[in-house]
Amino acid sequence: MSDTPDYPQQPATELSKTTSGSFDTNRIGEVKSWLASQFDAAGKDHVPDFEYTSRSISHLHNLATISQARTQAASIIANDFRLKASEYRSQAARIREILENVGLAQEGLPANVVASSQVLANVANLLNIRDTELSSFLVAMGDVSLRKTGVEDKRAKVQKESKILLDYTRKAIARLTYLKRTLAQLEDDVAPCETQMEGWKTNLSILVSKERQYLQQYSNYKAMLNRVGYTPEISHGMLVEMAEHRKDLEKKTKPILDTLRSYQDLPPDKALAALAIEDKKRQYNAAEKYLEDVLQSALATSED
Repeated sequence: MSDTPDYPQQPATELSKTTSGSFDTNRIGEVKSWLASQFDAAGKDHVPDFEYTSRSISHLHNLATISQARTQAASIIANDFRLKASEYRSQAARIREILENVGLAQEGLPANVVASSQVLANVANLLNIRDTELSSFLVAMGDVSLRKTGVEDKRAKVQKESKILLDYTRKAIARLTYLKRTLAQLEDDVAPCETQMEGWKTNLSILVSKERQYLQQYSNYKAMLNRVGYTPEISHGMLVEMAEHRKDLEKKTKPILDTLRSYQDLPPDKALAALAIEDKKRQYNAAEKYLEDVLQSALATSED
């Protein structure tokens, strides 16, 4: 029997050597004999020539050992099958003889009975039962029903999972469509956003320039406040309080200022002041005399 490469190989053993370094002639002979038998079984006349090395002889010897073991095992199984086949043939002949003795030979039965028997045998083979007893059929049918129920349960479970997967697929397709639409919208918004970003960059550069300008002004104002003696204690509340105090002082000093302003018309010398007073008196007397004249003329006009 030929060997196959799928069989596990035994560990390779080193080829034994003689004191002169030659190969083990016994192992070489076994390998040659095995190769000749295999090629003869395959219809080949002779074994091709090749170089016998320690590695090739070791490998071929392992294959020969495995092949012979497999061939022996196959021969044993084949002999067992032949023995069983002969026993089955003997049993079939005995059963045929019994059926013929009771008048149930196949040749003497009607065609419908033979067909029914054949159907019954086919059903028994299909149900994997060894006899045609009713109980065996019932047990087999029950087993088939159980397997059918199991298959139906699995089918229902698979259908349920299929519906869930279909629902997930639909949701995924809807989400994909939404994402594609969003992507298209974002791609459409790229150009306006880039324009807006360019504007922001320009404004940012302007703001940075303004920031530097304001920082410089802040530094200048801070230096100016330091020069004029500004301190952090001068707060807004303190300035408001000082403004209110100033208003109170203005109210108090206003009458005094008005009085002082009336004195500004007087000359600084006493003599000049006396002359000015006399002049004012003359003006007053003249005005009084002019008023009397006007009144007298008005009275005279009314009498006429």
